[in-house]
Formats: sequence, C-alpha cells, structure tokens
Amino acid sequence: MLLNGKKGLIIGVANKHSIAWAIAQSAASQGAHLLFNYQNERLRENVEELAATMPGSKAFACDVGNDAEIAALMQHVQKEFGKLDFLVHSIAFAPREELTGQFVNTSRQGFATALDVSAYSLVAVTRAALPLMTDGGSVVTLTYLGAERVVPHYNVMGVAKAALECTVRYLANDLGPKNIRVNAISAGPIKTLAARGVSGISKMVDHHREFAPLRRATEQGEVGDTALFLVSSLGRGITGEVIYVDGGYNILGSLASVE
Repeated sequence: MLLNGKKGLIIGVANKHSIAWAIAQSAASQGAHLLFNYQNERLRENVEELAATMPGSKAFACDVGNDAEIAALMQHVQKEFGKLDFLVHSIAFAPREELTGQFVNTSRQGFATALDVSAYSLVAVTRAALPLMTDGGSVVTLTYLGAERVVPHYNVMGVAKAALECTVRYLANDLGPKNIRVNAISAGPIKTLAARGVSGISKMVDHHREFAPLRRATEQGEVGDTALFLVSSLGRGITGEVIYVDGGYNILGSLASVE
C-alpha cells in the first residue's frame, strides 16, 4: 500500500472518463484518502457520485479562477484532513472558438483565459495548499505534447501548456527546500470532456494509435498509475520533470502531426 494513510486533493474530476478520476482510482487503490472539487453546479452531481464510491471522500465547490473559492476549498481540506500529502491539478480550458482555425487569430481575451485557467491556476492552488503540506509532499499536473510541437487546432492551449510546464520547473525550484516535489505528466490524446473541445480530437487519437511505438491509444489508467508513482515515495527523487505517458509518441519526428 504505497499511499497508506496519505491524504490527497484531486482537482479537475468532471466525470468517470476524466484523467483526474483515473488518478484518484490508482491512488485510492494504494490506500490514499481523497478529497475532490467540482467546478460548478452542473458538475456537482457527477463528482459527488464518484466521490461517494470511495469511503471517506467528499467533494467541495471550487472554480480555480476564483481565489476566494480556492481558499475556501483549502479550509475544507484542513477541516477534513488537517494536512495534505499530495495535490493533483488536472485542469485546462480555452474557449472553443480558439481551438479551431489559425493560432494567429487568437483573441486577447481567449489567450488570457487559457493561460489563467490552464497555467496560473497551478500556482494559485499550490500556494494555497502549502500551509497544509507540513511534511513535504507532491504536486502533479497534466500537460500535452502540444506544449512543444505544433498540433493542428490545439492553438492557444499549446501556449498555455508550455507555460504550465515552465511553471512546474519554477515551482519545483521554489518548493524543493520544503521537500515538496512538482512534476507534470504529458499524456497522449484521450477523449475526455475537456479534450472534446479540440477540433479533430478523434483523428488525433486514431493517428496516435497508428503511429505511436506501442501502436495503441493512451489509456486513462496508464496516466493514473504514473501519477501514483510520482506522488508516492517511489518518486521521491523526481521533481521539475515532464514524464511522458504516450506510448512513445513524443520520440517521433515527421509523423508527429496530423491534420
């Protein structure tokens, strides 16, 4: 039981297909006690139903674009757990209209929204969680290859993910002396609720399945188990890194794009 008695907060579950939920399942299977957030009332029922399947788990409202709600969430965590051993940040958003057409047409507001929700929120929730990580801890976020390479229609999300990956490195440097590790997992394309906003996501998954060295699509459970490794003592020497869970797709050259 790698996480026996450990307490974690999972931010970003929307439904049972969420990568964040796969991470929660992997962590709970190894003894972790978990709390969750839900972004709004529309998602509340889904998240609460999922949380109810894990003994002792609860879900609380928190839109990461609102500092007051982040603070309130951490107050709930303190009341329920008293401390926090790990934090999972699995959140990304850009307006749908920014994920079609050319990147050059990105609006100022769309750019600001994508960077705020997808990258700055990691800073905000990590800072709010620090007082609870009294014995060190681990922070894990989710990124994608579009941070490094041009992926058609990923557009401003690619820029946001690049900012997120850089944020991971700066946070890792800041928090290392507190024995808090910060890492990112770069997963292959998965048809989650958030990913459906990217035009052509089905083609991206099919292309990945055809050309990735492992010749199959990335599964949520693979990402979940990697996050388990990173938040457990097995990953105690790793911080500031981007770990690829994409069947090897990131090593490819000219094949690594799809229209």
